[in-house]
Amino acid sequence: MNLVKRLLIALQFLTIIPVNIKRKISEEDFGRSLVYFPIVGLLLGLFLALIAFIAGPLPPLVRGSLILIAWIIITGGIHLDGFADTCDGFYGKRSREDILKIMRDSRIGAMGAAGLTALLLLKFAILSSVAQEDLLKILVITAVFARWSQVLACTISKYARDEGKAKYFIEYAKSGACAAGALFTLILFWLVMSIKGVILFALLSAAIFLFIKCIQRRIGGMTGDTLGATSEVAETAALLLGLILLSCKI
Repeated sequence: MNLVKRLLIALQFLTIIPVNIKRKISEEDFGRSLVYFPIVGLLLGLFLALIAFIAGPLPPLVRGSLILIAWIIITGGIHLDGFADTCDGFYGKRSREDILKIMRDSRIGAMGAAGLTALLLLKFAILSSVAQEDLLKILVITAVFARWSQVLACTISKYARDEGKAKYFIEYAKSGACAAGALFTLILFWLVMSIKGVILFALLSAAIFLFIKCIQRRIGGMTGDTLGATSEVAETAALLLGLILLSCKI
């Protein structure tokens, strides 16, 4: 029953799907639910691939728009909010205290708005540019990798605040969950893209690891906002590098 409960926690945290968890949730359950993040990512990826398949006959720009809208709706835009707050906080040479204070502010600033606009424009451009058969593959692996990137961030970080929604995910994260998620994600990349998938996974893992380390150097750990930013950066990087690799002859 604990396995089901923790899967439902992951589903509740990563999507807007209404989940009714009847059993009591402990603090440890949040951290232990991380092992299911890539699985929820797979479900998200399959959902987006279905949208892409249905919208296949439409013009590429319309298809890209529909996929992006569905993406935002199914996730509730929670990670976009974290990305915008991270852009606001990390812009300029601010102190750790100032960064954390700015990210607490519910209002979006100029850099948050600019970063969010740039991110969505880039995603839209890529989604509208990828061939239909390749798009289905990229959507699945992108959704899975982005959720595993959050597991990685939680596992190798400490929480940068005293309290917060993401505290227990980080505090009770286990290296075993990270390793299992990495293996699951790597196998999926291999099944979907063969050797290109392995290369893509290695490049993305290195890039997201460096991104996490940059955040840690600035604020000494991770917050809910920076976890959301990590997911968004991982998604965009996977879409972009996936597009590049699929166009290469290897």
